[in-house]
Amino acid sequence: MRPMNFQKVFVPLTGLLLLGLSYRSFGWSGVAVACTGIVMFLLLHFTRTMQVLKRAADRPIGYVASAVMLNAKLKPGVTLLHVVAMTRSLGLLKTPKEQQPETYRWTDGGLSYVEGIFLNGKLQSWTLTRPPVEDDAAPVALQDGNPPPAV
Repeated sequence: MRPMNFQKVFVPLTGLLLLGLSYRSFGWSGVAVACTGIVMFLLLHFTRTMQVLKRAADRPIGYVASAVMLNAKLKPGVTLLHVVAMTRSLGLLKTPKEQQPETYRWTDGGLSYVEGIFLNGKLQSWTLTRPPVEDDAAPVALQDGNPPPAV
């Protein structure tokens, strides 16, 4: 059995309570003002969601400018929408659809990536993985345990 998400119940109940108190205090004009406020809240939330998705639509799926910077900015409990807003990219889904928890990956140009685990849309944990560093400089040959003299 899935745990109950109180936010899904609390927000509608708060709206109904607000409507009831508005009617009791100010009659139908109070209900009209409360409905206007509720609709305004819903429109603001919808507009923000559409703006985040519009920005993410212009970028490749699972791409982020810097995985290290994303790793530094993440905090437990942030929503998937907030992470998409930070990265300006939809994450690459690594788990089967509709399976909880969900794992998303964002990769940067240097092949470093951040994998975030989301439970019911909230970030639970994340890991930063960086590719192994290859040294371009040739190894210094030691003679008798000492490096060669500098020229």
